[in-house]
Amino acid sequence: MDLAIVGLPAWRTSLSTTNAGETPDAIRAVLPRYSDALIADRGVRGEPRSIADLTIVDLGNVHEPDGPAGEKRALAALARAAGLADMVVALGGDNSVTVSAALGVWGEQLPSAGLITLDAHYDLRDGVNNGSPVRRLVEAGLAGTRIVQIGIADFANSRRYAERARDYGITVVHRDELHRRPMADVMAEALDIAGAAGGPVHVDLDVDVCDRSVAPGCPASVPGGISAYELRQAARAAGADARVRSVDIAEVDATADAADGRTVRLAALCVLEVAAGLALR
Repeated sequence: MDLAIVGLPAWRTSLSTTNAGETPDAIRAVLPRYSDALIADRGVRGEPRSIADLTIVDLGNVHEPDGPAGEKRALAALARAAGLADMVVALGGDNSVTVSAALGVWGEQLPSAGLITLDAHYDLRDGVNNGSPVRRLVEAGLAGTRIVQIGIADFANSRRYAERARDYGITVVHRDELHRRPMADVMAEALDIAGAAGGPVHVDLDVDVCDRSVAPGCPASVPGGISAYELRQAARAAGADARVRSVDIAEVDATADAADGRTVRLAALCVLEVAAGLALR
């Protein structure tokens, strides 16, 4: 298989009130709205391509992926998916899914693995919740020096977690830096850092990194985030790089979306962008 999709409808440990467990199926419902055709290299003249050329399998949802037993089920499902396909996309659910998605795919390669997050937040909180996945992965053995966090925003994080990111050796690309640098360049650098040890890279697409105007269905999105197009660029760059084995799409509450479904549509387009990157490898 080229691409395996797994739903991780986690929501029980979210710090914000959310029905994010409804989102994996909401994303699936939206996907048929879109064509499978794409133009290679975003408008550069070339042979038209299609993600229909890929072999894609949807492995369904993991039942109750929250809690210790649920995470074990999710880890096993992601490990199985990684054994079937070159790329795995996990549909969240809140951001707690990053732990089981990454560890399930990495398996014994954790010591050489890397992580990239597109997120307004560090996710370095204490405890077990949707604000703690990056800290939990570091404590599981992931090297902080192979973590890159893109889109971290002011007024969205405590000073304590900024200090923790520094102490872990995490590379932080502040939201402001994205005004000066193209997303393609930022992702290229991030992939080199996360992939420096030659291990698999996981990319966390937390949709609340986007401006609230395009992501009203994310409880923690704020005005001033990145554009929908920038998130789509990052998703395609992840799919196009052979070092990336897995991507999660998280923090969307389909039941809190705008009437036009713009947040869920963006999440669905991120799935398609990962597939497009994979098709263009």
